[in-house]
Amino acid sequence: MPPRTRVRAADATKAPPRERILAAARDMFYRQGIRAVGVDAIAEAASTNKMTLYRHFCSKDELVAEYLRCVGAIVDDMWRDLERRYPDDPLSQLRGWIASMGRLLVADDERGCALANAAVELAEKNHPARPVIEAFKRRQLKRLVDLARAAGLKDPEMLADELHLLIEGARVTGQSIGRDGLAERFVRMGEALIAAHGSGKWQVHGESAPS
Repeated sequence: MPPRTRVRAADATKAPPRERILAAARDMFYRQGIRAVGVDAIAEAASTNKMTLYRHFCSKDELVAEYLRCVGAIVDDMWRDLERRYPDDPLSQLRGWIASMGRLLVADDERGCALANAAVELAEKNHPARPVIEAFKRRQLKRLVDLARAAGLKDPEMLADELHLLIEGARVTGQSIGRDGLAERFVRMGEALIAAHGSGKWQVHGESAPS
């Protein structure tokens, strides 16, 4: 299942205040942008008030950092799901990731990578969210390296870089020039990259990616 970055605040009206605030922040930051959304609007969407928000998060910056940690946790769940679906099969996990990312690219609520979007908005290197973003991206890259190495593919670091750049570029492309055919092209290119690194276990053409 593709990682989801949005949870409607209305879905959490019976949740504790902290959870409601995070749900509202995740929805609004992702849809509208971090700079465009103020704490008053988040508190209102979470059916609480600014005082309660600041009781749980000492600043908007800290709320942004926690929002991005939540997004990262959703992606971690996706990786665990791939491990459960394809136990002891790193090549299928890697191909499953490609297939999942392809579906994500054309999801109705897709607005690019939440962490990449935040990195563009939050240029200050001392912002509390910057370490969260950088750690997440390094973690994703390492997962790709580890899977490529475990699958016996040649030059796993290079393959991981290629796949990482491919998904980053695809998500930006979807926002800039449209998503028509984007998922199919992404999957085809991702599979071609794996084949070029010499698995010898499957063919790019004539075999579909794991579903």
